[in-house]
Amino acid sequence: MSVRFDFTNMLRPACHGGLPADSLVTAAAAFAGAVADVKARRAAGTLGFPLLPDDAAVRAALKVDALASRDEIDDVVLCGIGGSALGPNMLRSALCPPRWNELDRKARGGWPRLHVMDNVDPVSMGALLDRVNLKRARVLVISKSGGTAETMSQYLVVRAMLEQLGAEWPKTVLRFITDPEKGVLRAIARTDGIVTYDIPPSVGGRFSVLTPVGLAPAAFIGIDIDALCAGAAAMRTRCENESLAKNPAGVFAVLQHGHDQVNGRSIHVLMPYADALRDVANWFVQLWAESLGKVLPGGGNVGPTPLPALGTTDQHAQVQNFMEGPHDKTVTFIAVEQLGRDITIPSLHANYPDLAYLGGNTIGDLLDAERRATAGALASSGRPNGVLQIPCVDAAHVGELIMLFEFATAFAGALYGINAYDQPGVELGKQFTYGIFGRPGFEADRARFDQLAQPDPACNV
Repeated sequence: MSVRFDFTNMLRPACHGGLPADSLVTAAAAFAGAVADVKARRAAGTLGFPLLPDDAAVRAALKVDALASRDEIDDVVLCGIGGSALGPNMLRSALCPPRWNELDRKARGGWPRLHVMDNVDPVSMGALLDRVNLKRARVLVISKSGGTAETMSQYLVVRAMLEQLGAEWPKTVLRFITDPEKGVLRAIARTDGIVTYDIPPSVGGRFSVLTPVGLAPAAFIGIDIDALCAGAAAMRTRCENESLAKNPAGVFAVLQHGHDQVNGRSIHVLMPYADALRDVANWFVQLWAESLGKVLPGGGNVGPTPLPALGTTDQHAQVQNFMEGPHDKTVTFIAVEQLGRDITIPSLHANYPDLAYLGGNTIGDLLDAERRATAGALASSGRPNGVLQIPCVDAAHVGELIMLFEFATAFAGALYGINAYDQPGVELGKQFTYGIFGRPGFEADRARFDQLAQPDPACNV
């Protein structure tokens, strides 16, 4: 069984706010153009994510390193931000037992904990480094450019701590994941003999979870990275189908794009009904937002706003807005067919009808009933929604989800007529940061920043 996309409630007549029933037929030509765009980028060697599941040599090297380190370490610390952190977080929460870092070593099967330093908040960063014994750790420093200020600041703090332990510890503890040739991390690795894994130049950060960016931390905590990539490869085959009706990523992209451009539904909610998939939604947010929020070549702005939610938690937080707020959203649920565990609700308080009806059902039944009820309620109110159905949460099926979303993003970029693989809107803030900190070569950016309006006391209440 594979991941499937049920888009019944994205169309009329099932949802009166849906797109026309023949939308896939009328979008066929546009989708053919999107397929051609993806093919051209692959042929030019600038779009590398579809090829990642085939790199067995990289996976073999990572597994050797992970197994050799396993008995020597208690913790893996990841220095990274953005795609370098969201992907590893997603894999840990989806594919390790719940509360992984709180389990003892036996319950973790002998594998280490994984800590993702995904910010430069000194309070949380310091609290982590106070607890970790770096002599019993591996530290993965992930930056393709080697110039990411946040990641490199984390690295410098950890490096200083390692050097205080002794000259041999940086080489023992550190692993760099970076560009094959360029950047300061590559230069340091060559000088210091630090084990390094490559991020292919044709793969951007938010598409990099199936490179060592995600595979290295996954391997170090015992995730089956071969199964993960096998699932991604299987979905790749489906996403390369030029028939829109048979291409799940194509259907997802076409319908989300259509609802945005035709119906003004520019907020795209991803709402898994499983705690294990919570971070899939967070990872999707970066992928969809950073790829598709762009200035058009001829002027103007496009790009849907992704929003993470969690069922059933957000039925009691956001669904009120989804139901009765502005008609500006689509909702995509993720439903898990086999949760792997269930709990029967005891039949107690039979004399209280408000409780008695629950008895004899299971918690899993309730979770699924709540999802189906929410989908039905949305559809009946003209609020379009779809369901990604995943047979179970395991490495192969998570690999399928990853590849489906990445192909959908590639297709959507072509449909919007933008480059889905750059992020120019992020660069100005980086340049101002470099200028404020005095990085050589960014003096003009500092001067430009200093010319901006300063805080006005009259605007401070």
